[in-house]
Amino acid sequence: MNTFQRLFLDLTTIIPIVNHWLHLLSAVIWIGGLAFLVMAVTPGLEQAVPKEYIKPITETFYNRYKKVAGLVLIVLLVTGGVNVHYVNQIITSQTGIGIQHHAKYLIIFCIKLLLVLGLLTLFLYTVIFQSDDQPEEGETYEVLPFQRTALWMGFFIILCAAAMKHLHL
Repeated sequence: MNTFQRLFLDLTTIIPIVNHWLHLLSAVIWIGGLAFLVMAVTPGLEQAVPKEYIKPITETFYNRYKKVAGLVLIVLLVTGGVNVHYVNQIITSQTGIGIQHHAKYLIIFCIKLLLVLGLLTLFLYTVIFQSDDQPEEGETYEVLPFQRTALWMGFFIILCAAAMKHLHL
């Protein structure tokens, strides 16, 4: 049996790969959807559509995104937990001690978790407290309050993930 066949027959290799792929795919969908709302939908509508139509149109986009984002967030939390397990196994096999003894990794991991909690809070805030108010004259409308803040938090989460990936190799 060649190496390629053994790789795909070994579940201890396949499960972490598929889990990490699902985690990355979910992050891309979540942050990518948010980036699309912030960078394309909201500014494009502000330029091309009369103000009274901006809110209903953006809410249509956001209501669809909200359903996808809710599912993706659940996948991210589950796959993230599984990823931590596999990273702990890798670190333990390489160094003989577990993840709890690697301060740099844990600090970045805690920062990432705080940013994720912040994004979850913003997401739940918009789901629970959706406003029916129309924007005032001269005021820009954000269907997702703090959407730019949320996007930047997402960018920093990805930065933390990249740093974590290189700290356990």
